[in-house]
Amino acid sequence: MKAMILAAGKGTRMQPLTLHTPKPLLEAGGKSLIEHQLDRIKSAGIHEVIINIAYLGEQIREHLGDGSAYGLRIHYSVEPEPLETAGAIAHALPLLGDEPFLLLNGDVWCEFPLEQLCQHPLNGSSGRLLLVNNPAFKTHGDFSIDQNQLLGMLELGEGYTYAGIALLLPALVADYPNKRKIFALREVFDAAIAQGQLSAEVYRGDWRDIGTVERLQELRDDLS
Repeated sequence: MKAMILAAGKGTRMQPLTLHTPKPLLEAGGKSLIEHQLDRIKSAGIHEVIINIAYLGEQIREHLGDGSAYGLRIHYSVEPEPLETAGAIAHALPLLGDEPFLLLNGDVWCEFPLEQLCQHPLNGSSGRLLLVNNPAFKTHGDFSIDQNQLLGMLELGEGYTYAGIALLLPALVADYPNKRKIFALREVFDAAIAQGQLSAEVYRGDWRDIGTVERLQELRDDLS
């Protein structure tokens, strides 16, 4: 199995920290955010990782290299511009192959045991998403579930937040009929949900969206 980390965004909400440093290389607890993710990926038994890069991407490539220092093989999917979440996967399809892969957003901190998701059989479905309770900064969830079957967005204040972690078949994006250069995973997820092709599970442990300077500082304080 392979993993893919989405790391091409500009991190505009993290400025000025991201004016000269890509968000995945911001540090907390003595390591960059992306290095924490690489450690968890390796612990899950995955040894091959694809990282998409665009904004200040060469810094990520120079910092991580070929992955040998982490006991991994890292491949880079270089984008001429950030292609959004689904566009990034479409661009990286030649590197991903045909088997299920683990997808992680580059700006999440999560102590969920990734091997638990990796070992889950898809049983003919296109993917399985990890959901979390809605954090304080969100007024409503992204999805709801019914007996692990993923459902669409509910009314204000209900549902769960997508954790930015999923086990997906590459075909979910490769076969999407409205595939284009730049597009988001949310619309792909919605189309798959309508066909009953996505399942989900809820994680209630430590999960954080490191999307602002304040949240990064909170993580740094906790890890210190």
